[in-house]
Amino acid sequence: MSNRTFVGIDVSRDFLDVVVRPSGETLRVAYDGEGLTTLGEHLRELRPKLIVVEATGKLEGAVVAQLQIVGLTPVVVNPRQVRDFAKATGELAKTDRLDASILAHFAEAIRPKIRPLPDRQLQELCELVNRRRQVQKMRTQENHRLARTVSAEVRLRIEKHLVFLEDELDDIDTQLQHRIAGSPAWQADVNLYCQVPGIGRTLATAVVAQLPELGSLSGRQLSKLVGVAPLADDSGLRAGKRRIWGGRSSVRTCLYLATLVAIQHNPPIRQAYQRLVSLGKPKKVAIVACMRKLLVILNAMKRDGTGWAPQLAAARP
Repeated sequence: MSNRTFVGIDVSRDFLDVVVRPSGETLRVAYDGEGLTTLGEHLRELRPKLIVVEATGKLEGAVVAQLQIVGLTPVVVNPRQVRDFAKATGELAKTDRLDASILAHFAEAIRPKIRPLPDRQLQELCELVNRRRQVQKMRTQENHRLARTVSAEVRLRIEKHLVFLEDELDDIDTQLQHRIAGSPAWQADVNLYCQVPGIGRTLATAVVAQLPELGSLSGRQLSKLVGVAPLADDSGLRAGKRRIWGGRSSVRTCLYLATLVAIQHNPPIRQAYQRLVSLGKPKKVAIVACMRKLLVILNAMKRDGTGWAPQLAAARP
């Protein structure tokens, strides 16, 4: 691999804009089969050290797949990071080619870590988990509408839609069970996580699909990845409040619900929560600390291949 060439790819609905640093070479191809083939062949010959693609709501999926086919591993980065980087360099304008240039500069300056990308089966499982969450959200919205609706005709239509959504949820849950059962590794992981009081199949499946790094990172790294690590906000003599933000919100939501159950039914987690509250910590702060503790426990179980044991939660959050 070249030690000097960095590539940024901006993905839009119709075109792919590519910028290469430090040569400044630019390329635009149509976002279709022919364009993807051209892009893959060109970058395979170039053999860059790092290729950065911005996450664009799964629009980048075909680009990433094509690069993998030709033996290249791109890094998909959070758009907020790239936009903050652009502002830091004084670049406030925004065009497709300029975005590609910023991505290439980001690759050269920041060198984001290359992580193995999920295979096709894991991507499909992740999309199914996401779809389940979307259907649940629609069901909640429809229930709220039903409570406020006076018209009998409209109420009937909402009720019919709710029946459809319930059937859709049942069908998705069945499909998730089939996919998990079809992979011995996934099934073993789900069974392992479900040993922890408070962890059900919903969180276990979400972790398998959306947190494949579990077991390969430190507890601190994993907490940042999920977004449950308290981040400092200090400046000069001011000591700001620590806050959590960013991370994988879908995993964090499931983890939050599981933690509420664990506080009631998992003695070590309950004890940690009660201790923090007795020390005067706000309840929300105590819950987040327990979320972090639960995540660290799952990480240790996966890393060490050990089952649930209360002593895993002995350390304070």
